[in-house]
Amino acid sequence: MAKQYNWHRLSDLYAREGEIGVLEVQGKKICYTKYQEQFYAFAYKCPHASGIMADGFMDDAGNVVCPLHRYRFSIKNGYNSSGEGFYLKTYPLEQRSDGLYIGLEKSSLFGW
Repeated sequence: MAKQYNWHRLSDLYAREGEIGVLEVQGKKICYTKYQEQFYAFAYKCPHASGIMADGFMDDAGNVVCPLHRYRFSIKNGYNSSGEGFYLKTYPLEQRSDGLYIGLEKSSLFGW
């Protein structure tokens, strides 16, 4: 079954290339960055040891690097490019005529 999302309009995002910002949507903190002139959104905490991803940095290959243990994750799909086997949650962004929207997964009655 395809994922379903609730879409939320974001206020104007600003970030210099490679800079990591934090936004709050529905009470949830989410990181964002700009890479090659496109915005990406991803989890606030590292899936390994809960490092704050906004305190990390972007490398030249488009990976966000956790500040605690230097695990690297692709901002495009959450793939753990340094090989430890973790996955960083990413969020879809959609540019519409009235602004930029972020998709948060709809959860079922049981949270699946």
